[in-house]
Amino acid sequence: MKELPQEYYQLLEEIQAADFVLVELSLYLDTHPNDIEAIQQFNQYAQYSKQLKQMFESKFGALQQFGNSFSDANWSWGTMPWPWQV
Repeated sequence: MKELPQEYYQLLEEIQAADFVLVELSLYLDTHPNDIEAIQQFNQYAQYSKQLKQMFESKFGALQQFGNSFSDANWSWGTMPWPWQV
């Protein structure tokens, strides 16, 4: 496997952290559906996660499958290591 830049790992860690917050807020909102502050936090982190993923993909290629990420002209899905391989 080729050596990856430090930015690859940094962005991947930021994505994982943001998505962890989204999971926790989802669980909280399941039992507190009227907490406006938590809903606002959820929406902020959803946008942040989306931005991070777009940044990651613009630099390192597709991160998500099943239509959640666009492909380049070479169908390079799977040419980079999978997130669980790093």
